[in-house]
Amino acid sequence: MLQATSYMQKHPKITRERVSKFLDGVQWRDVNIHASLYETRVSGKPSIELEAWSAPGQERPPFAYAVKQQYEPIDVGHMFGPSWSSHWVRVTVRIPSELEGKQVRLLFDPQCEAMVWSDKGEPLQGITGGDGTCRHVDYIVTNKAKADEPVRVLYLEIACNGMFGNPSEIFINPPTKDRQFKLTTVDLVVYNSAGWALFHDLNIIHAMAEGLPKDSPRAWQALVAANEIINTYSAGDNASIAEALAISANFFAAKGGEGNHQVFAIGNCHIDTAWLWPYDETKRKIARSWSTQLDYMDRYPGYRFAASQAQQFEWLRTLYPSLFKRIQEKTQSGQFIPIGGTWVEMDCNLPSGESLARQFLLGQRFFKQHFGHTCDVFWLPDTFGYSSQLPQIVRLAGAKYFFTQKLSWNNINNFPHTTFRWIGLDGSSVLTHMAPAETYTAIVTVNDLIDSVKKHKDIAYSNESLYLYGNGDGGGGPLDWMIERLDRMKDVDGLPRIKQAHPNEFYEHVSKKEDKLVSWKGELYFELHRGTYTSQAHTKKYNRQAEYLLRDVEMLSVIAQNVAHGFAYPAVELDRVWKDICLNQFHDVIPGTSIEMVYRDTDKMYEDAIGSAKSMMEQAVTSLFAHVSPQSEEEATGTLVVNTTMWPRTDIVALPGVQGPGLQQTRSRDGVGLMVAATVPGCGMAVLDASEDSESEADAVPVTVFKDSQGNVVMENIFVTAKISGTTGQLISLWDRRVEREIVAEGMAGNVFRLHDDVPLFWDAWDIEIYNLEKFTELSGSKVEIVDQGPLLASVFVEVAISKDSRLRQWISLSATSPRLEFDCDVDWHENRKCLKVAFTWDIYSDFATYETQYGVVQRPTHRNTTWDMAKFEVCGHKFADLSEHGYGVALLNDCKYGYSALGNTMSMSLLRSPKAPDEHCDMGHHTFRYAIYPHAGTFNESSVVREAYQFNVPLVQLPVDAKAAAEAADSVGIMPFFSVTGASNVVLDAVKAAEDNCKQVVVRLYEAYGGHAKIKLATKLKITSAQITNILEEPLASVKVNAAAGDGGKAIELTFKPFEIKTVKFSLK
Repeated sequence: MLQATSYMQKHPKITRERVSKFLDGVQWRDVNIHASLYETRVSGKPSIELEAWSAPGQERPPFAYAVKQQYEPIDVGHMFGPSWSSHWVRVTVRIPSELEGKQVRLLFDPQCEAMVWSDKGEPLQGITGGDGTCRHVDYIVTNKAKADEPVRVLYLEIACNGMFGNPSEIFINPPTKDRQFKLTTVDLVVYNSAGWALFHDLNIIHAMAEGLPKDSPRAWQALVAANEIINTYSAGDNASIAEALAISANFFAAKGGEGNHQVFAIGNCHIDTAWLWPYDETKRKIARSWSTQLDYMDRYPGYRFAASQAQQFEWLRTLYPSLFKRIQEKTQSGQFIPIGGTWVEMDCNLPSGESLARQFLLGQRFFKQHFGHTCDVFWLPDTFGYSSQLPQIVRLAGAKYFFTQKLSWNNINNFPHTTFRWIGLDGSSVLTHMAPAETYTAIVTVNDLIDSVKKHKDIAYSNESLYLYGNGDGGGGPLDWMIERLDRMKDVDGLPRIKQAHPNEFYEHVSKKEDKLVSWKGELYFELHRGTYTSQAHTKKYNRQAEYLLRDVEMLSVIAQNVAHGFAYPAVELDRVWKDICLNQFHDVIPGTSIEMVYRDTDKMYEDAIGSAKSMMEQAVTSLFAHVSPQSEEEATGTLVVNTTMWPRTDIVALPGVQGPGLQQTRSRDGVGLMVAATVPGCGMAVLDASEDSESEADAVPVTVFKDSQGNVVMENIFVTAKISGTTGQLISLWDRRVEREIVAEGMAGNVFRLHDDVPLFWDAWDIEIYNLEKFTELSGSKVEIVDQGPLLASVFVEVAISKDSRLRQWISLSATSPRLEFDCDVDWHENRKCLKVAFTWDIYSDFATYETQYGVVQRPTHRNTTWDMAKFEVCGHKFADLSEHGYGVALLNDCKYGYSALGNTMSMSLLRSPKAPDEHCDMGHHTFRYAIYPHAGTFNESSVVREAYQFNVPLVQLPVDAKAAAEAADSVGIMPFFSVTGASNVVLDAVKAAEDNCKQVVVRLYEAYGGHAKIKLATKLKITSAQITNILEEPLASVKVNAAAGDGGKAIELTFKPFEIKTVKFSLK
């Protein structure tokens, strides 16, 4: 074809538009490159016959069941639905003889997700219908058709959901219930490989012309090459395509220099374990996505793909064993790379320290068992903030590198680093990288590679970066066109060099100059999604309950196994329950950002887990006291109480159903009798006998309650005097009698309920925005009355009308035994995008507040001097937040809340939210929760706040018993306490469990809680013979000398701790 002189340098914008139109799949497709992508297309009978069967309801039947059902003929245009339903299509393929020698593909577009199965029941490949970059509707039926090609039968398992579920209008909206999907395409096609090659080439050249600096020589060269290709091309003329390919080859022949930025690319398929779809659909997404990737590995030997989350591998192993076996084979060849080291990609704000440890324990053990190695890289691209203890936990779990990118979403400050050493609370560090392309779902574009240089904030020290590509969140992964384009861009002048690589290769390369990298100390606070500390309150409460129940179960089961004859440690059941708890800590589940279907599932899982834990605990306790049978509450004459904390404690104990003269008070709220459990030893027990009058006058000095002359309610014990407004229910005075000090700021109050507007910019369940703090209504009590008058418990009932649809009922209580003022709340909540907070304003001055985090505490500012300070207007804390000045402080405790804020001398806690997406009923209904105020002398570091918060969350274990028989049995056991920690009050014994590989070994985990050094003696009554310091995976690190414990026949070891250090000890027993 003749070509005239081009004047494109005078109209580059028009030329760029010309190239764009040449690639367009809608306009001009009959004459542009799309006219040359297919050699042949065959539709309908006799080449293709379609039959279908629909599964009832939302069932997801297996292949073996589905193929036996009655199938009915269908045609293109058939509708599948409603949302979440499953349908099976039998496709009978007869390849025409004229396609002999050709690669033949089936194009099958149901506009939703599907899985291709062989007629033998082998899962072959995933399908993603519809439009956009996720579209993947082709399956290779044969690479080389024969003249007498046999009839082939395939089955397509249709899932009536898109890649992102079934949202209505906006993709995070609640799913529509009756979404229908149309079967738009079922064809046999033969690709024109030369046409596709030119299509890929020109996409890259066009993107370079657009993305490189417009006045750069390389951008002009790209535009010239693209223009020449179009001038050369003629639709349907393969000779012209060959000429055009020669032009593109000449363009790509110009290579980059050795000093160019090096990009290490890794295919990945981020599959949210649940989000806009339920767990059961994730199980199919995994199979669809990973089977596709296995096919690409066969077609592209250099292709590398990484996948995380041991839970997903476990589902695949169970439900798709042949696929799992193929993955194991590909891990041996280095193409399929298990990564991450955790059970799921968990949230890192809300789970306890022990939960994070179990995430790694379960995950790394799975990878070691099934793939022969643990993971070096902690892989967490998409969670909502990163605890300051993660570097230490990662190191103790056998990993040494960390990858994420989520902080690129910050909505106030730009995080200043890309490749750096992240230093945790205790000083441990991990080499950390945040992909400068700022995504984990890249689709292999020129702009991504340009951004990998342009947005790299540490390029002075590290001229390389990771690049994660492949469709994700809803699965899918890389597509063949991404791999094709990656290969074309691997070494092209004008772009960074890019190569397929194992992530370890990148980190090992960077680690050689790690000493030159900058450091970041402390938490990686995410300046977005702050509402995730509060949304889905039931889930967060269930999680907290389960974490501490499992703590108690494991400890008591260890003791029972070593003391009680015939008791077997319930290792299998504990493993099952822990896996479910860890599963529900996925970063879109426990934060409260999934659809309602997910929480219907998790509620059942939590109820099962908590029920199982309570049953295991009862079995352990009754085995410890073999002569004591648990009694019904009506038959019991007392209760056996076990203290699973490591220090003695005195609590007021409620005995539901138990009657007797020994009960010292009846609680008005529910008619339950109360007794004092006095000085129950740490890791020890006591028997409370309700059948006899208590003869002890030293159990507790009675608490009193009365109304003063202004109508305010005054509650007083030997520690504090609390004054509750008789009109508002607010705390207007808290006088510490021990130090003679008023704690509530003059003219201010505590227990102040504020109802805030809660309308974020976009992410409904995810976000609390700073501007919503500006607009709120202060709520007052409509009813305040005294309901309990001692001697053990004084209580005030407060009723608050939140709105015409919502109300709060509260019992404010002061016991005879503690300075802790408790607030027990019962809420009916039916709001629309409102947030309920409670605030306390103290007469305390400090520039920072202290919040519990996993295995320690973190301090955050109480001012907003800088944008970094301001960004932390809502932060995550666990069991407490503390505001202290020299000599005095107050802690705000809770039993299931995580969202805090502190500004000046006002501390607030977020109680409930009411977002409408993605769960339109999020948090609607009934809630119960507790919080408390604990005033203390000294700064936080001098206080017992950590212990007090444990006691608030870990009640004494109770078992209704015949009190006299229990007392005799307790005397016969005679070896309490079973564990003790002495020498330093700042060390907490957090877990006691059986070793993973040997139930006859015992693992104990401790941590330093305040940020100081410590030397302790850990003693036990168990018959230990040796002790080792281990990592979280229970692999030995060092031996520890075992000594005889003084005077009581037990054994003890000595341990030293650095600030915030976590230590795991494994004991071997006789």
